[in-house]
Amino acid sequence: MSTRDLYTSSVSPTTHEIPLVGDTRFTWEYDDGRDKLLALYQKGKDRQWDSVKRIDWDLEVDPHDVLGVPDQSLAVYGTRHWERMSERERGELRRHSVSWQFSQFVHGEQGAMITAARIVETVPDLDSKFYSATQTMDEARHVEVFSRFLQEKIGMVYPINTKLQDLLNETLTDGRWDMPYLGMQVLIEGLALAAFGVMRDVTTKPLPKQILAYVMQDEARHVAFGRLALRDYYKDLSASEMREREEFVIEGCYLMRDRIRGREIWENFGIDAREVDEMVENSPYMRMFQSLLFSRIVPCVKDIGLWSPRIRETFEEMGVLDASKADLDALMRGDEEIAERLDAERFAAEEADRKAEVDAVIAAEAAVS
Repeated sequence: MSTRDLYTSSVSPTTHEIPLVGDTRFTWEYDDGRDKLLALYQKGKDRQWDSVKRIDWDLEVDPHDVLGVPDQSLAVYGTRHWERMSERERGELRRHSVSWQFSQFVHGEQGAMITAARIVETVPDLDSKFYSATQTMDEARHVEVFSRFLQEKIGMVYPINTKLQDLLNETLTDGRWDMPYLGMQVLIEGLALAAFGVMRDVTTKPLPKQILAYVMQDEARHVAFGRLALRDYYKDLSASEMREREEFVIEGCYLMRDRIRGREIWENFGIDAREVDEMVENSPYMRMFQSLLFSRIVPCVKDIGLWSPRIRETFEEMGVLDASKADLDALMRGDEEIAERLDAERFAAEEADRKAEVDAVIAAEAAVS
């Protein structure tokens, strides 16, 4: 079945064009570059994986209970709209909600793939070109994984959220080579990484947990790459140049905050957009979710040097300033360790199952003889 047949609303045209801007940069310096970036590049090569082989796609998924989380996670829970719904309608709402979330993941990952390829083209130094090339492959794999999950397990796809598309447009239409880093590696990837983490930690279902854990293992490297590249570059910018980038961060953070409201979901259930905003603001789960979504962005913005009073005021107004105290390196190490532990547990269980099968065959043959 074509993806077009699975969209909740018409998507036409099916391609979105953004004019190319900025310079393509070659470098004739083939010497070794920065040690930390080259180490990240080596890790990127070592950690490539095949989604067909690493993920257990035979696992069953109930499209009306994909994540196995309590209904309190839905902003409409406990309202008059929820009380009016039948069990069938509530199941369909769960399906729409998770479809919307994973649809934005796949659209964002395609944006990351295109942006990583753009960075290869525009960044001036070779070590960054090397790493961005590995990231482009990572992002292609993530698009593959999320699109397969949507099509085969959920059977429904949402169009790209307009706020996400606006940020992608702004990121890719700025000719300065560092802006794709700032828009994608810090803002879009930072928010996605936090969203993946919340869902990975709360889901009780094995297939989405596998997908999210393995994607996060890659994304931890991508955010580290953006930090390394921008931290060095921003040390030498003028005050006016720093203000321009701070303005971009502030605008991007508001776009990301508004994006998570998911108005498209509720409109499909006949709920007015203004009422949606009120429900989201009054939902304890959604307030907690929003604060966690900025847990990777805020410390990263601080780490790269964009930490003016206006930036801090913006994060204070959004209720996420405390996230600046987070240990970003520890969070990233945790993401990698969770994926490795999940692998170890899965393969140990598979080995135990194989041993049990062999023991049963041996026992059966012994009984016959």
